[in-house]
Amino acid sequence: MNLVRFLKQSPDLLDAACTEEFASDWQQVHLKIGAHLTRQEDSETNEFVLLEGCLASSIGDQDGKEVCVGFYIGPCVVTPNIARTQGGVSRVSIVATSDASLAKISSDVLTNWMITSEPVRNWGNGILHEALCQKADREWCLAALGGAERLAWFRQVFPGYEATFAHALIASFLGITPVTMSRLRAHDKGR
Repeated sequence: MNLVRFLKQSPDLLDAACTEEFASDWQQVHLKIGAHLTRQEDSETNEFVLLEGCLASSIGDQDGKEVCVGFYIGPCVVTPNIARTQGGVSRVSIVATSDASLAKISSDVLTNWMITSEPVRNWGNGILHEALCQKADREWCLAALGGAERLAWFRQVFPGYEATFAHALIASFLGITPVTMSRLRAHDKGR
């Protein structure tokens, strides 16, 4: 998918005369499977739209343990910079789980667009609202549901992702072990 077509899918940018001009400020990025879009603790000041491919985001600790915190299947917006960085430093690592094509724009350039263009401002605010709702939904899932219910929630909220992403990543995202994930899946097949 190209960026202009993706942007015009938004009701905020559908008829906006500035959409093509706005799209011209974005740059293309291509990642091979396994390549990092960003790494935790690296400088990061861009916004990204995943046009094609798949990405996963994770947070790691000093001992090397990583927890998956997000999935992306293009076309979609990657969690906004304000929600995944602090002081210009990435809080997460984002890796391509397939070859991926993206568009990127500096957060400052996007902010300027949001100041000068109401359609872009509405689009950006809608993206941020959606990202915050997704994070709150996941927190609720982890706090309120058991393993089987978490997997059922995941299947409902992220249909098809189970066939796209490694089950170990999904287990990590759901706060369960890969063994538990395997048992839950086997139990479902036995029904």
